[in-house]
Amino acid sequence: MPAIQVDGLTKRFGETVAVDDLSFTVGSGELFGLLGPNGAGKSTLINMLVTLLRPTSGTALVDGHDVANETAAVRNSIGIVFQEQALDEELTGAENLAFHARLYGIRGEKRAERMDEILDLVGLQEQRDDQVSTYSGGMKRRLEIGRGLLHEPAVLFLDEPTTGLDARTRRDSWEYIRRLNEEAGVSVVLTTHYIEEAEQLCDRVAVVDDGRIAAIDSPSALTGAIGGDVVTLELDGPTATLRTRLDGEPWVAEVADDDSGLHVTVDHGRQRIADLVRLADDAGASVAAVDVREPNLETAFLSLTGATIAEREADAAGGRAGSAGRTDAVVGGEADR
Repeated sequence: MPAIQVDGLTKRFGETVAVDDLSFTVGSGELFGLLGPNGAGKSTLINMLVTLLRPTSGTALVDGHDVANETAAVRNSIGIVFQEQALDEELTGAENLAFHARLYGIRGEKRAERMDEILDLVGLQEQRDDQVSTYSGGMKRRLEIGRGLLHEPAVLFLDEPTTGLDARTRRDSWEYIRRLNEEAGVSVVLTTHYIEEAEQLCDRVAVVDDGRIAAIDSPSALTGAIGGDVVTLELDGPTATLRTRLDGEPWVAEVADDDSGLHVTVDHGRQRIADLVRLADDAGASVAAVDVREPNLETAFLSLTGATIAEREADAAGGRAGSAGRTDAVVGGEADR
């Protein structure tokens, strides 16, 4: 049985479609990523899967339980770690775990055993009696992840698990998440807008953009489907003629454009820079800057959506600045991630 089965899941807020007819499965024991910019619909999707939001239409089963009609069973089957910290910093690490265990009815020797297992698993046994206010950011995140596993859930949801952590702590957290997935055998669904996080952690990645899934596959398969390097030309002057000429070149695999210029997919991108500059000059466009990106999930996202994650987030930030009362800005207390 799949850990998660989603079929036609949709969520509307008035005229806004936050999640648009999504269908996918997450396998048992899989580490599954939802990759996309802030505002793509990732957190709205997660909030439906953990029963915090009711779908407008479609169905979703988590550990075999319907998210709309079996909310209690779903909640007993899952662990959740949200982006915003939810620890009581006046309590010790062990006291935070004990409080959570009581909420799930874990008592007596079983509670003590699970607390010891979790503290060992996340490497905090020696700090169990230290007040959480003395923990580093990485230790707090590990404790939260461990708390989410305390009641032995079938599925663990991690919403932007390393946002706000420094680069070293983020990489350490990846190691813990990977090890927890392997040792605890729990299915993990994480949302992220960090390309490298999805590449390093996930068995499969769903590329999420504007409430839709553009593609689902392993990071290597998504990257391999690009078919070459992506050369970005920042241009002064009209681009229509240049694009037409590029479309006619047999060595050009794909051309996409946005406000930053033209994104041209070719083999051996650095060797083709001179050809691209010549074609631009012949078309009456001046090349102001050139950037070459070898295939990775970022170029896969660009190829699938026509923009980078950073560009999508910049567009979304501009839209939020120009409008008030956006629905997705109040779901969960902040803009949907």
